Amino acid sequence: MSKRGDPRKAGMAMVRPGARPPMNQQGALQMLQQKMAETQESLANETVEASVGGGVVTVTCSGQQKILSVKISPDVMTAGDVEMLQDLIVAAVNEAIEKSQQLASQKMGEITGGLGLPGLLG
Repeated sequence: MSKRGDPRKAGMAMVRPGARPPMNQQGALQMLQQKMAETQESLANETVEASVGGGVVTVTCSGQQKILSVKISPDVMTAGDVEMLQDLIVAAVNEAIEKSQQLASQKMGEITGGLGLPGLLG
């Protein structure tokens, strides 16, 4: 026994590895899982937008990191610089995905209350 004493006497439940949590904890976990699933579904309806090059390329992304649209200014088409356009598209897509990930992280954080649970979004 450790110097701290018996955890059962301190009101702490002892849980064996692989054992099911007590019913009240199990119900709370089920509610948390349900809220997380609902939030993930709702993220499909949320959008973020990233614009680069002074509005030359604009990308819209869902909260589930799905690219919904790419808008390219007609002015850039007349310039004929394909390499620059490609770079702008990549930059806009990356920024939109980053914003989408931040949105998802924020929404999930509201549910978990900062529990620090690894792997919730991946």
